Amino acid sequence: MTVRNRILVLLSALAVLAGVAAAAVLHASARADRRDHTQAGGPKVTSGTVTLTRPDRMVFRNMAWGPHRDELTTVPASDPSGPRTASGVKCLRFYAASGTGVCLQAVHGPVSDTYRAVILDAHLKATARYDVPGIPSRARVSPSGHFAAWTAFVGGDSYAGTNFSTRAAIVDTRTGKLIPTLESFRVIKDGHTYRAADVNFWGVTFASDDRTFYATLATKGRTYLVRGDLRTHTLTTLHTDVECPSLSPDGTRIAYKKRVKGRSKDAPWRLYVLDLGTMRETPLAETRSVDDQAVWKDNHTVVYALPGDYGADLYEMPADGTGEPRRISTSAVSPAYLG
Repeated sequence: MTVRNRILVLLSALAVLAGVAAAAVLHASARADRRDHTQAGGPKVTSGTVTLTRPDRMVFRNMAWGPHRDELTTVPASDPSGPRTASGVKCLRFYAASGTGVCLQAVHGPVSDTYRAVILDAHLKATARYDVPGIPSRARVSPSGHFAAWTAFVGGDSYAGTNFSTRAAIVDTRTGKLIPTLESFRVIKDGHTYRAADVNFWGVTFASDDRTFYATLATKGRTYLVRGDLRTHTLTTLHTDVECPSLSPDGTRIAYKKRVKGRSKDAPWRLYVLDLGTMRETPLAETRSVDDQAVWKDNHTVVYALPGDYGADLYEMPADGTGEPRRISTSAVSPAYLG
């Protein structure tokens, strides 16, 4: 091939790549523009007042296309698929309890995004802001509203593989005192202090005593349920193969996702419930892989998100392994039940 022909081939290849890039940008722009317009047949969403104190309400991140996409919205807990009231406050992840909320947000910059955790009062007014060192993934508030926690990816962006790193933080919402990472706590594994360079923590869930919490510890290719103590700054391993724990309202059980052998490496989980008294595991009726930190609607029902046509849909099912999953809301994620 002559030099001239090589140059022509190179120029042709560059032209094709430029065309592909331009088409991708145009497609992304068109999709973003479509998201600003209400989808046909989607949920009805209107602006209004949203608070964190109204009993028997569910507050969540609205993912329906339209002007209120990503805003915190509310519906009656008894009618989760009903018309939504939108707050104007946008969150990537959210949770609330006892009139306190935590909203994980993206801060869009000229070159790249940064992230922050915003503590909200009962009227969704910001009372404090904290930098988050990576992509937000989990958020929780203690039953009293006195503590909030969040998890972010600081390396990688998925729990499915093993090449990721997370940072879990806890803040006292009354004093503003921040624990920026659970890696500062002493880990007690099999009765002995445990140290390793590869420890990761995520998925905090709080007990009602303003002292005890649970989380996932990952190290040496395994995951563990750990019980944390906010007074002694210790974390004690309790059970293996537990990810994204969620404590039941009565404090007796943990809903969590568990990696199941033989499943796809990209979708390896199944939801389980662990009895903290007996350490007995119960697989739940949902057989699809759930990459979420489930929420307890009450002591008998868990709620979780699965991918949907417009981001994610919410499902519920009994927490005792019986029954069947039931979709309760489309285009919704990060629910919190008030009251």
